[in-house]
Amino acid sequence: MTTLAETPPFLKRLFERLDFAPQPIGAQTRHALEHWLASRRGVAPTFADVVADLRNCGFAFRAVPDARDYEIVIGAKAVAPLLGAVTEGARLSEAPDRRGAVRLRRLFDEVLRIGEPALVEFTLVEKGRDRAGVELLAAPLALADGALGAVLGALDIRRYEAPAPAREARPQGDESILLFALGSSLALGESVARELAVPLAPHEERRFEDGERKLRPLVGVRGKDAYVLASLEGEAGDSGADKLLRLVFFIGALRDAGAARVTAIAPYLCYARKDRRTKPQDPVATRYVAQILEAVGADRIVTVDAHNIAAFENAFRIESVALDAQALFARYFAQRLGAEPAAVVSPDLGGEKRAELFRQRLETMLARPVAKGFMDKHRSMGEVTGEIFAGDIAGRAVVILDDLISSGGTMARAARACRAHGATRIFLAATHGLFTRDAETTLREAPIEEIVVTDTVAPSDAHERLRGRLVIIGVAPLVAEAIARLHGAGSIDELLETGPKGAP
Repeated sequence: MTTLAETPPFLKRLFERLDFAPQPIGAQTRHALEHWLASRRGVAPTFADVVADLRNCGFAFRAVPDARDYEIVIGAKAVAPLLGAVTEGARLSEAPDRRGAVRLRRLFDEVLRIGEPALVEFTLVEKGRDRAGVELLAAPLALADGALGAVLGALDIRRYEAPAPAREARPQGDESILLFALGSSLALGESVARELAVPLAPHEERRFEDGERKLRPLVGVRGKDAYVLASLEGEAGDSGADKLLRLVFFIGALRDAGAARVTAIAPYLCYARKDRRTKPQDPVATRYVAQILEAVGADRIVTVDAHNIAAFENAFRIESVALDAQALFARYFAQRLGAEPAAVVSPDLGGEKRAELFRQRLETMLARPVAKGFMDKHRSMGEVTGEIFAGDIAGRAVVILDDLISSGGTMARAARACRAHGATRIFLAATHGLFTRDAETTLREAPIEEIVVTDTVAPSDAHERLRGRLVIIGVAPLVAEAIARLHGAGSIDELLETGPKGAP
């Protein structure tokens, strides 16, 4: 492997990383390397070994020794992002993008000299701004006489910028807001940016082959009010801990770059379940997360429907803002239930206060009494016990409300109890639809009509499998209104009371 410290100066100026023991991350570069290794005969594969696969992806060049140049044999379209509009048969020296041509020529020279595949990384700059990260693989090919004289290539481009279109101009002064969205929160970030009528600020997020990440803002942040949106649920390939660490590093980068204030917006906050000691020597994970965010320089934390609001607010010494989605749910169910008798049920005693506040809000919107109920539940060593149900729900449509649905067992258990006590229709409502393990199977077998969640958590395969009974309510208006009020010193209490304007 060649590190930057060992890279010749002429290559160091062109590439940020050069590796002769390549472990590509991108799909195209990984496929090209696997194909090269599988086709290798002796020193390297020949054109005949790889040409069929290059019809779909990748490119190949043949050396022109007398001119110290390379001719495009196949894949002109695939290499166009680096060279501009070129055709097969053209030479690198004829390419419109001169810097791109120099990059390829220098890399190809090095690959043919070493006789092994090489992986490089560099940043594409357009109009003076960093626009994308490029992972480029080059591997030597043998000619008919067995000598190395051609190169197989493939590239993966990761665009840094995904700006959201602005709908309308905001009052002067809002240009000091910078909104970033990390990882799988990009779609939610774009929705929030549209609500705020500001562009989503670009950033770079690069993944190394050992799983480590590099993050940095791609706009100046000095003196700005920065908001970083990152929901911290676990998903395939990324645990909540991974996402938390990336959020922490990005906040640190913003601080180092001179941001005036940094607000972490974690619609779903990881490690919030363990907010108190229930057994000797138990950890209090919520407090540890708070200490990490405080230490890196976050000025404020915002979440939606914290698992335990009191524990959340007490864990942080910085400003902590606990939004809730109750107004969004109340507006939805007020329309969905119509004149039907209704009840709100908490699936456990710990969520009874949350359900009661929602019941009162729904009762006000429906302008008629709404009954209530709750179940008894005890969890220890992963086992859930408790079958006591209290509440008069016979002949009523029931909304079972909780802050999250994980495995679905608690909600399914409550739904069966409601059906046994005479509920006519049963709806599940939860802010965070995690749907882990076999949640879709558990919920599919439960006597429920509809599952209503918000988009605080990015859609997963489980969301797709629950289609038909799953309703997703957007929280972008709520988050955007909170940002506008925090930036302008407005009232968050008023937002929690009335909900965002124009929400469903």
